[in-house]
Amino acid sequence: MSPAVRLVFVLHDHQPVGNFDGVIEQAYQDSYLPFLELLERHPGIRLALHTSGPLAEWFDSHHPDYLDRIARLVAERQIEIVGGAFYEPVLAMLPARDRIGQIRMSTEWLERRLKTKVTGMWVAERVWDPGMTRDIAAAGIEWTILDDSHFKAAGLPDEQLDRHWLTEGDGATLAVFPVSEHLRYVIPFAAPEATIDHLRYLASRRHGALAVFGDDGEKFGVWPDTRKACFEEGWLETFFGLLEANADWIQMCLPSEVVREVPPAGTVWLPECSYREMMEWVLPPESQLACIEARKTCGSDPRLASVARFLRGGSWRNFRMRYPEANEMYSRMMAVSRRLERLAAVQPALTGQAAAALAEATQALYRGQCNCAYWHGAFGGIYLPHLRNAIYHELIAADAAADRAEGRRGPWVEATTDDYDFDGRTEVRLSSDGLDAWIAPARGGMLYELDLRDQEHNLLATLDRRPEAYHAQVLAGPGNARSVVDASQVAKFKQDGLERMVRYDASRRKSLVDHFWDCGAEAEQIVAGTAMERGDFAASAYEASIRRNPGRIQVLLTRAGNVWGIPFTLSKAVTLEAGSRTLEIAYKLEGLPRDFRQHLAVEFNFAGMPDRAEGRFFYDDTRRNLGALGSTLDLADVRTLGLVDDWLGIDARLSFAEPSNGLGAGLWTFPVQSVSQSEGGFELVHQSVVVMPHWIVTPDADGVWKVAMRLSIGNLKAESGQRRVDRQAARV
Repeated sequence: MSPAVRLVFVLHDHQPVGNFDGVIEQAYQDSYLPFLELLERHPGIRLALHTSGPLAEWFDSHHPDYLDRIARLVAERQIEIVGGAFYEPVLAMLPARDRIGQIRMSTEWLERRLKTKVTGMWVAERVWDPGMTRDIAAAGIEWTILDDSHFKAAGLPDEQLDRHWLTEGDGATLAVFPVSEHLRYVIPFAAPEATIDHLRYLASRRHGALAVFGDDGEKFGVWPDTRKACFEEGWLETFFGLLEANADWIQMCLPSEVVREVPPAGTVWLPECSYREMMEWVLPPESQLACIEARKTCGSDPRLASVARFLRGGSWRNFRMRYPEANEMYSRMMAVSRRLERLAAVQPALTGQAAAALAEATQALYRGQCNCAYWHGAFGGIYLPHLRNAIYHELIAADAAADRAEGRRGPWVEATTDDYDFDGRTEVRLSSDGLDAWIAPARGGMLYELDLRDQEHNLLATLDRRPEAYHAQVLAGPGNARSVVDASQVAKFKQDGLERMVRYDASRRKSLVDHFWDCGAEAEQIVAGTAMERGDFAASAYEASIRRNPGRIQVLLTRAGNVWGIPFTLSKAVTLEAGSRTLEIAYKLEGLPRDFRQHLAVEFNFAGMPDRAEGRFFYDDTRRNLGALGSTLDLADVRTLGLVDDWLGIDARLSFAEPSNGLGAGLWTFPVQSVSQSEGGFELVHQSVVVMPHWIVTPDADGVWKVAMRLSIGNLKAESGQRRVDRQAARV
């Protein structure tokens, strides 16, 4: 006789690429290890476990015994291993070749390490696109789990969500399990008995009903207050005991058993979707709040209850619209992916070191596709600099490995053009063996990415400050911040004074952003963002041309614009030489009236260099320490400003020639800090350091004003190593 109810319990354990070892170790001690120890004491508890590739690699390196213990439970059929895409990308953002490659990589790694057969997969963030079905099946996967919201959006009533279904795409089929949102919310936040009561209700409605729980393993010990509740106060022990005590009517099943033993309910075509909260977070703030309010209205009005399931929110892909920085990472990833596709097409011709370099590049690309830095919701996501830095680190490393696969060596320089960021306009990539500079002529002629090839770091992995739906809570202040979803919840503030730190940027926090302020603008106004932009250069289109000479390339950006309605032409030239780590930058203003007197400021940003940490500081032309990188400086008649990060080995030096007319550069520096939401509450996060040289522009007799700058990036680690080599040679 079939059981009254089948319970499929799926855990998803994940840590993003680039997360700190200490953070992962703490999660291991607080969640992963105690959960495993408890599971070993309860052999009647059977579950499916997905461990993402980054975390699995970390376990294998730091706690291999943990994986060995998992393997023993797998052999005893207490655990079924769930596959996925190895480095936990959102599959909807990948081309088919990378989807299939990542899934196969995961399956092969898990089967080799844990000695088991993998037939199902976890879809990262349950972001579903019907076009993925064929790719998932082609990778050898037979089943997956998605949220019940996907099935509701397809029109299925609640009564049909207590079973698994098939879905189809391009002739390929895949079994899909609907995860219960109700169980996601009661486990482990309601009394353990609440789950038993819900299962009893399902069994009374239909004998043999299926209930599926699928959620983050970190909610058992890592999420705020859950270690105390789950392990110290015994919530999980009690829950496991209740499941064992009711085993006469609750059968804990592994997903593959259900697929093998129970016929699917039918075939359903699921729309593009994710879990309910995700589809709210992707919306702009006003729309997000409207969507939440609409759901609440439907929930409280019986006449609208039946339509609530169709309030789906937005599309996950539009995180790239909400956050241009996400699109910049995505487009950088796609540039690498396309390059590796071309290399793979000639793979049979690659042997030895070249073939190994291609494999290395592919793995780095896959790591650079890890989803966490590409979006933002209840967790820090894109707001966390170390996650963005990790993505760029991998993508730059992939390019370097591709260079080796192609046999590219020695000093070189090149400039290429394409619509790299998919905005319908052309960008310029100015590259050498040392630097990779990405320029957007149509968006203020700004420099939006600057990669240090040997240090695998993007100095422009910045983030603009923009409105978020939860900022209303922050502005209400501590003790008054009530959740827009549940007014009984009071938000936590991780620092004092956050309500005074909410600011929004009027222009991109990139480099070569051209501002014209009032002549009397003060540093305080610039820092606070209250100075008025008087020109039309900061975000408007420039014309671009490329001048090529042997070993030297210049990108010339020109705009005929105005300040206060006064027309003139601004040109800026960016020059890079083969073998160089210096950008030569020249500004020229032409057609200025004789009485012209305006305030030009050129904004540079430096990202990934912490603001207040040992070994990170500003210095002047005498190498005098001017303070930590979070310092707000107002300097006059400056010739050089340097930024040092000893940990990364970066020495960035910005030097200024005397302008053709008037005084030397004044200089403002200040940190860009965002107020964002994380699982622990609201927090202030350092995003970048602004360095803004500025001049009062007055023309010469020909109506021209010019200034030249140099941005040189030193590698302190390489230079230190070379000095050691030189000293050893001298002793010999």
